[in-house]
Amino acid sequence: MLMRTDPFRELDRMAQLALGATGTLARPSAMPLDAWRDGDVFHVEMDLPGVDPGSIDLDVERNVVTVKAERPTRASDAELIAAERPRGVFSRQLVLGDSLDTERIEASYDAGVLSLSIPVAEKAKSRKIQVEHRQDRQAITA
Repeated sequence: MLMRTDPFRELDRMAQLALGATGTLARPSAMPLDAWRDGDVFHVEMDLPGVDPGSIDLDVERNVVTVKAERPTRASDAELIAAERPRGVFSRQLVLGDSLDTERIEASYDAGVLSLSIPVAEKAKSRKIQVEHRQDRQAITA
């Protein structure tokens, strides 16, 4: 359902894992997500703590869903001790399979989590095909 075709994201993930394994602190993803299918609905949840819901921009073009959000920068000139939470504008793209109905995506934001519900397209759902049985077959002559 969710297609992972971004080779750069995979390379970035592997680099973060490698740097983390050597003792260097690797920065976490700006929008970690979980994705699963439950019956005829595909679900995606993205962690966006501290993001103003009005700053979330969700675009769909063909089978690509782009999520943009903004976590405001700190206005203070105070000395920064740790900075593990990304700030500013960040985005993430999800490449969806053709079997999902992007016309009927539903989105909600609650407690810092953006939830998407994407139904499976009717044309992609399994269906029964009735087999016709003909009793009056004619003999085939060669």
